[in-house]
Amino acid sequence: MTDRDYYVDVPLRWSDMDAYAHVNNVQFLRLLEDARVVAIREWLGEREDMLRTGVLVARHEIEYLAPLDFRPAPVRIFMWTKAIGGANFDIGYDVCDPDDIGTTTYARAETTLVAYDFASASPRRLSADERAALAEHAGGPVGFRRRLR
Repeated sequence: MTDRDYYVDVPLRWSDMDAYAHVNNVQFLRLLEDARVVAIREWLGEREDMLRTGVLVARHEIEYLAPLDFRPAPVRIFMWTKAIGGANFDIGYDVCDPDDIGTTTYARAETTLVAYDFASASPRRLSADERAALAEHAGGPVGFRRRLR
């Protein structure tokens, strides 16, 4: 799998726009969340319902590359898994235009997620099935500019 094999198109909301008429940097995290919820459901399918049993965000890193003006067309968020640990895994993202609009990449990001057991209020280990499903979407490192130097 390459880093551009899986994507989710996420619509923009009027409320995402700030006083400068572009999508506010904080709203990018909501766009990533919207894509991530779809991806986890699709990647894990009926094997596990991680969204119901528990998954928490432990870390976000995001690099803004270009202003995203509000528009009716969605953004295309390419996603892939990175390091898969005992209880955690990383997701990489590229926030781009859909094919029919252009080739701009607006942001790159990475999120660390932790499988969580709400009943015991503690992290839990990923199951072998979860690990296998996540590994099917493995890709390379996020191409952060500051890390490429």
